[in-house]
Amino acid sequence: MAMKRPPGKDQSGEDRSGQNRPAKPKRSAYDKALGLLARREHSRRELKTKLRQGGYEGDETSAAIDRLGEQHYQDDDRFGEVLLRSRIAQGYGPMRLRMELKTHGLSDARIRELLDAAEVDWDASAAAQLRRRYGGAGTTDPAERSRRAQFLLRRGFAAATVRSVTHADVDEAADEDS
Repeated sequence: MAMKRPPGKDQSGEDRSGQNRPAKPKRSAYDKALGLLARREHSRRELKTKLRQGGYEGDETSAAIDRLGEQHYQDDDRFGEVLLRSRIAQGYGPMRLRMELKTHGLSDARIRELLDAAEVDWDASAAAQLRRRYGGAGTTDPAERSRRAQFLLRRGFAAATVRSVTHADVDEAADEDS
């Protein structure tokens, strides 16, 4: 079956008259950044990187991001809150969240405030991740317990949290045997 072309164009995309259509004018850095923000929240650092990759100069990029900030279209605090809520819902721990927020250019003090404001029970979150991944049954097998601990550590939970949750599995399994 032959592929349909838009009327008036040949295979090369030129008009049949032999002339190329004029290229679209390049969007301003502001318009590009606004388009990115329309899809999802971005940090200042992330926007700056994407605009530079798009070929925009540093001064134009900085001016666009500053203007978006003044208009409250871009806000690192709001970005941090949205990212934090999203990652907590995905089952990630505080260490992973702290590192990810740091890569987006948020300050340590602001990250601490965001994590404190989230009021998450990290032990319950870690236990929920274990149930989701391994089912509700605990284990007394040291190798399996180690595997489960490594899983939680990779997800960014603190060692103390991992220890308490994985040992709680052992205590539950021992109680069931009694």
